[in-house]
Amino acid sequence: MSSRQFAIQFTVNGQSARVEAPPLKRLLDVLREDLGLTGTKEGCGEGECGSCSVRMNGALVNSCLVPILQVEGSVVETVEGLTVDGELHPLQQAFIECGGAQCGICTPGMLVAASHLLSHTPYPTVDEIREGLAGNLCRCTGFIKIFESVISAAAKKGSQAHAR
Repeated sequence: MSSRQFAIQFTVNGQSARVEAPPLKRLLDVLREDLGLTGTKEGCGEGECGSCSVRMNGALVNSCLVPILQVEGSVVETVEGLTVDGELHPLQQAFIECGGAQCGICTPGMLVAASHLLSHTPYPTVDEIREGLAGNLCRCTGFIKIFESVISAAAKKGSQAHAR
């Protein structure tokens, strides 16, 4: 196997990034090891659990399955990108308030997946939340507190929009 490095340029959380990496190095590893964005977690390493979910060019992807060479010129959003100017995203706040975060392994992926869902469906039903988070596994909460967190965040977002 070749250890040849490639220069890969992309945008992550609104910032330009350039890394030198072997072409098959996983996006997950580049985010964590090369860019210091350790919020994205590895759960299974096989694309089955969703802990490493990020948005790439607007699509929800498992970063453990994406070779960095495919990221060239892309726009990537991680869980760190949800916080703006030190302010927690309504989803992050709702996960704290509703107990949606337990051990923390699935939480980043859940937050990114929920953010993706709310960007397309601002006021989802429980069935839509269940479908939107279907690729993300939690072994701690039984999902009810996670669903409640998403509903709470959607309600707060809606009340903030109506207040303006």
